This record gives sequence, structure tokens and C-alpha cells, in this order.
Amino acid sequence: MNKDDKTQYAITLLKGKFDEVGRLPKKSDFDSETVCFIKQKLGAWNRALESAGLKQPPEISAKDKSRLKRERRRKLLKQQKKMLSRKNEMEEN
Repeated sequence: MNKDDKTQYAITLLKGKFDEVGRLPKKSDFDSETVCFIKQKLGAWNRALESAGLKQPPEISAKDKSRLKRERRRKLLKQQKKMLSRKNEMEEN
């Protein structure tokens, strides 16, 4: 069995379990060796479900989410700094 066949087999395992249980399969639905095999071929559990077409990938990537969070934080800090300087100016006058 080559690499592509093993990957396809991991996807087949997930889809088969989905059909069997009627919901997204959990790691606990499989024995530990099968979970290890699936994760080895498809990555982290959520990514594996996405690869099998059972779950939609997030609309925004983790990298973009982190970038947006940093931008919001910078903007907030800039506003706080501006408010503090205005407060200090008012106190001086």
C-alpha cells in the first residue's frame, strides 16, 4: 500500500464511521491504533475531518486570526495612550 492509498484508507475510515454513527466521528469511536493511523496520515483530528470532507475548514485561518487580534490590540493601546496624554494635558492646565 503506497502513501496515497494509506491516506485514502484513512479518509475511508472516517467517512465509514460517519455513516455508521450519523455524526462527526470522535477519536473515542476508534481504537487507539486507528486514531494514531488517521492522525499520522491526515494530521490533527479537526484537520483530518476537514480532509475527509466531513467538516468545513474555518473561514479565517489561525494565522490571519492572530494577525487581526494583534492589530486590534495595537489600535486599543494607541487609543489608550492618546486618552492618557489628553488626561495629563487637562491635569496640567
